[in-house]
Amino acid sequence: MREITQVQKNVLNYIADFIDQSGYPPTVREISEHFGKSIRAVQDNMVALQKKGFISLASKKSRSIRILVDERQKEPKMFVDKIPLVGTIAAGKPLLSEENLEGYVTLAEPFIRPGKSYFALRVRGQSMIGAGILEGDLAIVEQRSDVVDGQIVVAVLDDAITLKRYYKEQNRIRLQPENPAFNPIYCTDVRVVGILANLVRTY
Repeated sequence: MREITQVQKNVLNYIADFIDQSGYPPTVREISEHFGKSIRAVQDNMVALQKKGFISLASKKSRSIRILVDERQKEPKMFVDKIPLVGTIAAGKPLLSEENLEGYVTLAEPFIRPGKSYFALRVRGQSMIGAGILEGDLAIVEQRSDVVDGQIVVAVLDDAITLKRYYKEQNRIRLQPENPAFNPIYCTDVRVVGILANLVRTY
């Protein structure tokens, strides 16, 4: 497809906007009045746009312009979603069951990405301050069970939830805090429910 001039692009965008607002295309006279140009000049631009494949025209028929290629620069829509906020884990209840939820938070990119599932939880305690994770922070967690050593994960242990670095050792899992005042948690039966994706902090 051949390139169009800026003037032709302006005409094309005006036609597209007019159709969006009115439901039908403008006449050549309406285009000429909008741009303050002669009908002949507008007709020349229309012919050029048709030859380049951007519009189609029906001869001797009013309001016959049809857009074939929409060149308008449209702002990409930011992804926004409402994700569950997990509170205390109720014994025997699935992580995101109603009994475990405190409510929902609305977040947008870059905190969350389309095509993935998330939940949020409030950080409690000081065990991860070495990783810059402070009490009261909102941890944004991507729901997944596959994990790589060293990732910060959300793990469920005996119906309690914890945020720690994950390390797989020979016969056990080590959940490592990021604060020397806290001891690692060693376990063989742990359920990883997500990995830390982002943090939201309010002051």
